[in-house]
Amino acid sequence: MLLLLLLVLVGMAVGATTVLFGFGGGFVTVPVIAVADIALGGDAIRVATATSALVMLVNAIVATVSLPRGMLRRLRGRALLFVLLGVGGAVGAAAARLAPDELLRWGFVAYIGVTILDLLLRPGFFLPVESGPDTERGSAVPDVLGAPIGAVAAFLGVGGSVMTVPLMRRAGAAMPVAAGLANPLTLAIVAPALIVSLLFRGEMPASAGLVGSVDVVSAAALLIGSIPVVLLLRRCPPRIPAQVHAWTYVGLLVAAGATVAVVR
Repeated sequence: MLLLLLLVLVGMAVGATTVLFGFGGGFVTVPVIAVADIALGGDAIRVATATSALVMLVNAIVATVSLPRGMLRRLRGRALLFVLLGVGGAVGAAAARLAPDELLRWGFVAYIGVTILDLLLRPGFFLPVESGPDTERGSAVPDVLGAPIGAVAAFLGVGGSVMTVPLMRRAGAAMPVAAGLANPLTLAIVAPALIVSLLFRGEMPASAGLVGSVDVVSAAALLIGSIPVVLLLRRCPPRIPAQVHAWTYVGLLVAAGATVAVVR
């Protein structure tokens, strides 16, 4: 019971990251579920990546529905991108069910590490920019990147925002716009990924609370905490200075990578 209460509290943080950073919960959910299911041993990280798909799906739906219509219009005409994100998501989720747990763990850590270096070393992410013409046309995320983004995101359970948000930032999107548009893109990835994860257990033994590879009990606790926060922050979005917003994004990545690296 104490663990479920803690997951509800963590879910509130998941809701905040969904709205403020477009994470959808993946970068918070994977480390948290890896700790919560540590008794599963090497399968804990596999369950964590699968469970994050469920948490991200629900949060991304709530966040997307509450987005301003004008913001969503920027994704018109991007059907091919959404299809490729979905295909990549299904392939990545299937691969994760069969991959060695150490590959998932250190792949997650390495992915975050490379992303942090990219954000720090390449210009554009920390600039206090406003939405530009590339973002208005929805062309900040090229169609050709849909499949690889979806595959990597679903394989590691991260949702894709860590790739799409920097792309949109460098194309001229303010941080709230990039984070907001990351949610419908995440939705395209995690919907097929979740179907695969629910139907396909891989070589994991049966365990209480698991449906396929998904820890539905832990996911439900996280969502109980996250959904009210998503709705509240969409109605009353906080005003965060651009530089603080961007640096907090990087700080959360550092914390997520460190947690997964030390969990055994």
